[in-house]
Amino acid sequence: MATTVKKRSVLPIPLAVSSGSVNVSMPPSYMIYQGQQLQVTAEQWPQAFGLDATYTLSITADSTRNPTGYTYNVAVSPIVDAQSGAATFTCETTDFQPGSYDLSLTITPSVPGTDAPALSPSTVTIKVKPFASGDPVPVAMMRTAEPATPDTSLWVVIRNSSNGLLFENYRNFVDSIMCNPSNLVAKLPTGPRNFPSLSERRFLPFPNMDAYRVLKVATECFLMMNCGVYMTPQALQTLLNTTGYDLGGEATRVNQSESGLPDEIVSWWKTYLAGGNQYLNTSSTVPGSNDPQNMIIPYLALVRSRLSDLAVKDDCSMGIQCYSILQRKLTNPCLIELIWSYWQEEGMLVQTLNAISRRFQNLRGAADRDPLTRFDLDPLRRLNSFLWGYVQDEQHRLSVVRRAYEYNHEYGLALEGKALRALRPSDSRSKFLEAFHNLLYLCTIFFKEDDDTTVVADGFPVLNALKEVHYILAAGAANQFGELPSTARQEMLMQQWLLARPEMREFLGGKIMVPYPEEWMDRVDTVKTMQGWTDVSVIYFRDLAVYGEQIVLSVRYGAWSITNNPAQAANWARYWRPEIQAYIHAYRAATGVDLTSEPVNSTLPSVLLLRRLATQRPVLRG
Repeated sequence: MATTVKKRSVLPIPLAVSSGSVNVSMPPSYMIYQGQQLQVTAEQWPQAFGLDATYTLSITADSTRNPTGYTYNVAVSPIVDAQSGAATFTCETTDFQPGSYDLSLTITPSVPGTDAPALSPSTVTIKVKPFASGDPVPVAMMRTAEPATPDTSLWVVIRNSSNGLLFENYRNFVDSIMCNPSNLVAKLPTGPRNFPSLSERRFLPFPNMDAYRVLKVATECFLMMNCGVYMTPQALQTLLNTTGYDLGGEATRVNQSESGLPDEIVSWWKTYLAGGNQYLNTSSTVPGSNDPQNMIIPYLALVRSRLSDLAVKDDCSMGIQCYSILQRKLTNPCLIELIWSYWQEEGMLVQTLNAISRRFQNLRGAADRDPLTRFDLDPLRRLNSFLWGYVQDEQHRLSVVRRAYEYNHEYGLALEGKALRALRPSDSRSKFLEAFHNLLYLCTIFFKEDDDTTVVADGFPVLNALKEVHYILAAGAANQFGELPSTARQEMLMQQWLLARPEMREFLGGKIMVPYPEEWMDRVDTVKTMQGWTDVSVIYFRDLAVYGEQIVLSVRYGAWSITNNPAQAANWARYWRPEIQAYIHAYRAATGVDLTSEPVNSTLPSVLLLRRLATQRPVLRG
């Protein structure tokens, strides 16, 4: 609890001397209380200055001795004694801030061209007015705060990378290429990490596939450029200083001022990257430089230390004699989580395009009448060639069974469906959901304590929960972990783009008045209604995908196993509070389960969604 009370302090005010001929004198030790009147007397006030004119009494604080400078400009009129000719200026000090200040006092006439009166040096002491019976006592309660920790910069990098993969950015990237394919070469980065020409390597053994092939190549390039950013301190500095970057949002999250924040974040990032060297038995003379040795985050540095006998080489070293660790996977991890794809699949994104693809091939569904019977896409539309390539390329896409096995391997999550009832996974993260929901629940308790200004919120429960989830995620980072998430993301981004095309809205229709944040969403909800699937809007599944991915990434790549400082966990919870609370709300809206109450619910989301679907459909009565 922080209480701000005006203390009994004094303000020494030495008076400055300016040009003029009027002597302004005050006692050398003029003591008044805050709220009393400050009087300045000028002897032999010239009649030329006038008796009715208004003058400005300016009292300016010297900020060199105080972190805050104050300037008080008070409009006053002199009271002139007819016998002595002395003028008295009176100023109220109620609003003057207490503290230890060096002040200068000047009187500036309001008449242009009139000389200012001279002020002889003197001292004025202003004391805080003592409390009297009945006086109000101003009290301010301030929220507790922890000093920023270097791992805050990792969360900035993760959030930026995740936001860079949002559909709006993907649509703008793909549209610029589809409207002018030559832009693909111009958008590829240059330098030592320049990408080879993917369009020369992505051949499809079917005719009339050019449009779909360009879409596939553009999507792969988009992911390569955004999922695993080689975030040097220089690149981070450039990003933070980019026009339009939400620096105010970052300042709110880290409880810092916008002024100088980019330099502060870059400094944290350099310190954080250099912190991994202690686990590699090396020292960094230039923390955060472009040397790959200094670009390993502490979590991956710990993993690297267990393979210290192996060299680190680039992707071209593939032989047995040059057996080594892939530098790209160590210094440039792809910041993508498969949980994004899981929630998109639960939101029926994949099933929607599957239904449209079946109708494109004239395949009827299980019902007597196909709800998509009138989906007749003429060959004059560009979507026709895209769907032709999409259908022909089905054998090269991940199957739902492949994805379901990996969902289970990384998160212990499952899908419901006829094709998935015979799954026999070899390794499952069965404790992930319970641990993850427990982490979210403990965060809600922390938020309540943190909002209570009479309590210092304890970060240790959140820290322990972070460690538990971190260990579970690390255990599932094997086999297909390196490639399947990015492949699934590429395929689902393409599905979203196909659904977002204007032709889909023309043939499917939709609720125009619903403010969907992304163009493809209303198409999914429309097909769900046609097919009699769940009536839970895809908006909530999209939020679960986006916010869930950011939360899980921050837990996976944080060095929580070697952290014993509750301040880091407290800062983590404060930084990701918007995403955590949005995830909890979307989970309740989608599954009906409130994660803010005990006991923590660890029922599989697929089971909860199946139950809601059963209550949605009317019971047939004989």
